[in-house]
Amino acid sequence: MHRITVIGGGLAGLTAAITAAEAGAKVTVYEAHHTLGGRARTAEGPYRTNDGPHALYNGGPHWSWLQQRDLIGPLAPLPPLEAARLRLRHKGALRRTPPFAMLRLLRRSAQQAPVDADFMSWATGQAGEEGARAAAHYSAVALFHHDPGALSAAFVQERLRRATKLPPEAHYPRGGWAAVVDRMAARAWNLGVRMETLSRVDALPTDTPVVVATSLDAARRLLRDDSLTWPSGRTALIDLALRTRRGDAFAVSDLDSPGWIERFTAQDRTLAPAGEQLLQGQIPIAPHETKADGIARAEELLDLAFDGWRERVTWRRESVANGRTGAVDLPGTSWRDRPAVDRGDGVYLAGDQVAAPGVLSEVSFNSALTAVSLALGRNALDLKHA
Repeated sequence: MHRITVIGGGLAGLTAAITAAEAGAKVTVYEAHHTLGGRARTAEGPYRTNDGPHALYNGGPHWSWLQQRDLIGPLAPLPPLEAARLRLRHKGALRRTPPFAMLRLLRRSAQQAPVDADFMSWATGQAGEEGARAAAHYSAVALFHHDPGALSAAFVQERLRRATKLPPEAHYPRGGWAAVVDRMAARAWNLGVRMETLSRVDALPTDTPVVVATSLDAARRLLRDDSLTWPSGRTALIDLALRTRRGDAFAVSDLDSPGWIERFTAQDRTLAPAGEQLLQGQIPIAPHETKADGIARAEELLDLAFDGWRERVTWRRESVANGRTGAVDLPGTSWRDRPAVDRGDGVYLAGDQVAAPGVLSEVSFNSALTAVSLALGRNALDLKHA
């Protein structure tokens, strides 16, 4: 029987553990935190917030992987009336529709963007500067980067298309991400996976293959490998509970600068007490900017879209997500150029900043499947359907 060690109990670690156990391996997971889930944890208490904006896109192979194992669970649908309350800030005012030039970049017939050009330069040639800038800023909902226009055109285009697809690809597990994590943990437990929480690993075991399913920063320290770096975003986050008022927007996208605010209780009333709404804003900030700069921009959006919100606040939390929002690819690079999954000597990386395709959490799933297939010497396609 194969033995595999998994370091990290987030989405990547749990995916690796389940996949390896299904293939007959004896698996041990070490998680430094007292609970599993990593960045997919959901806060306990009356306000069920996630650690940053979360959505589960249904356009990747991870969706089928989860469905086959009945791990997705009930989804919280967005009522049509709520979906119609998406608002866009453009030229300082709230609008219901994007500028026409931006729509030219969303057509199915739009030219495939190149890898080696920045998005702003390429998109300006396709739709003009106004449309390019609005599209770049809108794409921040799936990028969390302060300057999406400076990134690879192909990288941004893929995320822009996924984020604007109709019907929407983004889905929300009822009860928050913790519900999915709990189902994955139960699946792993039933397969005989040994899970050790409050277990920080400082040295790699030498008697089993190891899947390091941590952040890239943690992997760099653990493996003592300074090459394990890749650009990411830095985002100011604001969580708010407001007393309910009819007419509030479902979400507000800032087309004047990157930023997004979403009312998560629009689709899942279980996330806050009755009579209250739970909002989260994510405002990407540049390296020289502070959390206060991002929060100030979030409050500008709130002033536009949530009338009287300051008097309705019942709970508030602010934070900064630094390097915790996945990889971003600069011009001339793609996911293939990120740190490789196979590190040699039986060590494999999994997570959202390594060399695997996908959008947002899809990278974690796909890299975990690849890591286990390499560790067990099996075809990755076989493991996806095991």
